[in-house]
Amino acid sequence: MITLSINEKEITLEKPVTLLEAAKQAGIKIPTLCYHEALKPFGGCRLCVVEVERMPKLQTACTLMSADGMVVKTESDAISKVRRGILEFLLINHPLDCPYCDKAGECELQDLVKKYGAGAGRYKEEKRKVPESHKDQILARNMERCVVCTRCVRMCSDVQGASAITILGRGDHSRMEPFSAASFNCEYCGNCLTVCPVGAILSRLYIHSFRPWQIDKEVETICSYCGVGCSLVAQVRDDTIKRVIPGTGFGLNHGLLCSRGRFGYEYINSSERLRTPLVRKNGRLEESTWSEALSLVADKLSAVKKANGGAAIAGIASPRCSNEDNYVFQKFMRMACGSNNIDSVSRTGFAAAQKYFEDLLGQGITANLIDGIKNSEAVLVLGGDPTAINPILGLSIREAARRGAKLVVLGSAKGLEKFKTLQVLPDLFKEAEVLEALLTEISSVKSVRGEIPAMDKGIRMLSEKARGKINVTGFDELRKTLLGSKSTSVVLGMDLVQRTNGNRSLFAVAGLTYLLEARLYLLSEKPNEQGLIDAGCVPDMLPGGRPLGIYDFKRKYEAAWSGTIPQEDGLTLLEMIEGAKNKNIKAMYVMGENPVFNLPDGHYVKDALKALDFLVVQDIFLTETGELADVVLPALGWTEKTGTYTNLERRIQLQRKAVESSSGMEDWRILSEVSGKMGCRMDYTETKDVMDELARVSPLYRELTYPEIGKGNCLWPYNGEPLRGEVSEVPAAVDAAREYKEDFYLAVEKPLFHSGTLSRRSPALMKIYPEATLKIGAKSAGKLGLNDGDRVQFFTQAGSKEAAVSVDESIKDNRVYYSNNFQGGGVYSLLTFSVDKITKAPGLEGCEVKIKKV
Repeated sequence: MITLSINEKEITLEKPVTLLEAAKQAGIKIPTLCYHEALKPFGGCRLCVVEVERMPKLQTACTLMSADGMVVKTESDAISKVRRGILEFLLINHPLDCPYCDKAGECELQDLVKKYGAGAGRYKEEKRKVPESHKDQILARNMERCVVCTRCVRMCSDVQGASAITILGRGDHSRMEPFSAASFNCEYCGNCLTVCPVGAILSRLYIHSFRPWQIDKEVETICSYCGVGCSLVAQVRDDTIKRVIPGTGFGLNHGLLCSRGRFGYEYINSSERLRTPLVRKNGRLEESTWSEALSLVADKLSAVKKANGGAAIAGIASPRCSNEDNYVFQKFMRMACGSNNIDSVSRTGFAAAQKYFEDLLGQGITANLIDGIKNSEAVLVLGGDPTAINPILGLSIREAARRGAKLVVLGSAKGLEKFKTLQVLPDLFKEAEVLEALLTEISSVKSVRGEIPAMDKGIRMLSEKARGKINVTGFDELRKTLLGSKSTSVVLGMDLVQRTNGNRSLFAVAGLTYLLEARLYLLSEKPNEQGLIDAGCVPDMLPGGRPLGIYDFKRKYEAAWSGTIPQEDGLTLLEMIEGAKNKNIKAMYVMGENPVFNLPDGHYVKDALKALDFLVVQDIFLTETGELADVVLPALGWTEKTGTYTNLERRIQLQRKAVESSSGMEDWRILSEVSGKMGCRMDYTETKDVMDELARVSPLYRELTYPEIGKGNCLWPYNGEPLRGEVSEVPAAVDAAREYKEDFYLAVEKPLFHSGTLSRRSPALMKIYPEATLKIGAKSAGKLGLNDGDRVQFFTQAGSKEAAVSVDESIKDNRVYYSNNFQGGGVYSLLTFSVDKITKAPGLEGCEVKIKKV
C-alpha cells in the first residue's frame, strides 16, 4: 500500500500510479493538454506541474510516479505563474477566433486560459499563418490552432496503429500533416478528433452546424454496425442525431471508435427511410394503412397455414434487430404460424461456426473477452482481416503485438501487415490441409486431454490418416510458436466457414483450441449474430440454447407460451430458399434482412422468392427483397427504440432510445399486432415487457433486468444455466475434392468502411469509399496489364459487372475481390455456391472469373 498527501488530503493507493492518476482518484483535477487517458504519459505541455516536498523543482504529474510518504501541492502562486506563462506562449500563435471555432464550449485550451490567464498577450509579432485545409472530405485541419501536443499523432501511431499522420516542421513552423498531403487516406477512425484538445482537427459532418451547449441531450448507447458492440454517445438536437462520440469511462472499446461507428450514423436520418406500409396492388407496391397491411399479412399467413400447414411458412430473422425483436419473431413463427423454419443470414457464417464449435466444445466456448487478446503470448488469425470486420477487436490484436505477442496470420490480413510476426500462405483454398496437419503435429506433442472423449477420438482419427508433411513456408515456425505459447488466442473469420469443406477447417480449429486451451473468437459482421441465436432464431433450438428435440425443454416453453410448438426441426436458411423455389414453402416473413442482396447466387434467390405465394418484408428501407414483397412494413431503426444486443464476447448490452420517429413501429410490436390478428395474443406494451418474459422463461436470461444490463458488465453466463452437454461423436469430415487451375477466382471483399447495405445510405462513408472496385494483386495486375483506376469487365457463370481496378499489394494469390455493399448488385449476385453438408453454410470458393480490360 502507498500513502501520500495531495493538497493536504491523504490518499491510499494499492499500486503505484502517476501523481496525475492518484489525484484523479481523489477527485483533484490537475490541468493538462498533452495528457490523455488513452495515451502513454508524454510530459510535453508542462501544464500539469506540481510541487513535491523535498524536490527542488516543479515536477510533471503525468510522468512522476507516486511514492509512499509524498507530500504534493497541485495549486500555488508559483504553479499558477508557470501555467500562465505556458499558456501565454501557446497564445502567441493561437488565433483568437473562439466565436468562430467549432471547438468553442469544449476546448481545453479555452477552459485553461479562463482559469489561469493570461488575460492579455504581451507579444506584438504577427501570428503565424497556415491555410486551413478542407481537401479531405471528412476531416478539416486548421493548423493555426494546433498547440503541438502530439495527441493526434500518438493516438494514430501508438493506439490505432495506422501511423497516417506526423508532425512536420520545427519551432513555430511545426504542424500536423497526413503523409498523403491532399487527404488523410487513413482508416478514418476519427480517434484523432477525440483527443485533439483544440479546434485543429474537426469533422466536416457537423462543422459550423451547432455548438456543444445547443445539444438537447446525450444518450449512452451502442453502435449498430458490427458484432463488437462499441459504446458511444449520441448527441441529439431537435430530435436528430447531430454527432456521435465515444463514451469515456464505460464500454469495452475504451473510448475508441472505427469509421463506421463514428461517421456511419447518418443513415438513420436518410430521406429514403420507409414511412408508411406498402401493399402490392395490381402488380405495384402502393402506400397503405397500418390496419390494412397488418390485416392482410395475418389473413394471408393464416390461409397458408390452414391450407398447407405451418411447415409451409418460413421466417428470416435479423442480426441487426434486438434480442427482444428476435425473441418475439421466433415466438410468432412457432406459436402463430406453427413453424420451426426460422433462420437468418448468419447461417452463412457465424451461426454455422458457432453451432459447430458449441456442439464439440460446449456452450460458451466463444464467450471470451476482447481485452483478453491483449494479454496473449500468441495470436493466430485466420479466415479474414479483423481490422476490417471488427476494427476494435483488431486494435486489441495490434496491441498484443506491441506488447510482444507473436502474431501469426494464416492467409491474408491487410490491417495486420505491419504487426505480424509470421505469415503462412497455404496453396489456394488449401487451408484445411494446413490446419489438419498443424493439429496432427501439435497432438503428437500435447497428446489428448481426456476431457471431451469425442474430441480426443476425432483428433486420433485425424492423426491416423495424416497425409504426410505439409510443404508450406513458415509451417514449422507456426507449430513452434503455438507449442511455445502459454496463452493463445485464435481469431477466426468467416471466409474459412464459407467453404464446401468448411467443416474440416472448423474441426481443426476446434482441435487446436481444445489442445492449446486457447481463447476462441469468431469475427462477427453484424451487431447481434450471437443474440439472435440465444433468442431462439434457429431451426433446432429454443431460446437460451435449449434443443428443440428435448421434450422437457419444449414442454416448458409450451406451458409459458400457452400453445404447442411443432415437433420437427425446421429448415436452415438455404433449405428455406430451396423450399421456396420448389414450392414447398408458400409464404415467407423477412424481418430486417435483404436475402436477395446478401445471399450468394442472388438471381437464384430472387427467383425463389418470386415463386412464393406471399412474401412479407419488415425493414427500415425498401431493399431489393422488399421490392419483391406483397407487403412491406416500416420498422424503427437504431436509436429509435430500446433493446438489448449480445456481442461476440456474449456480453449483453443495452441500446437506448435517443430520438422519436414516426417512420414505423418497433419490430416486436409489428409482430405482436400480426400475431394477435392470427389468434395468438401477445401482451406486450413496451420493450421491457418482452425482456421480462425472456428473463422469466429462458434459463439463460434468468432474472436479467435493464438496469443490470445497462451497467455494461452483463457477461456470459449471466445469471443463467448454460448446458454442459457434448456430442458423443464428431461429425465425419465431408470434403469435395477439386483442383483449382483457373487463372482467377472471385472472392468477397470485406471493406473497412462499409457494412452490409446500411452504410451505403451514410453520406460520410460513401465519401470515403464511394464505389466498389475490383481488388487485384500486383502480380495478377501485371499479368493482365492493369493499373490502378483502369476499368474492367469481369464475368462469372452467374453474370458480369464493370468496375475500376484497385491494385492491392497484400493480395498474393490469383483471387480478385469485389464487395457486396453498393446499390446495383454486389459480388453475391455473381457467386454460385454449394452447401457444406455438415455446417449448412454456403461454399463460395472456386468461382472462376474472366477479366477483360474496357
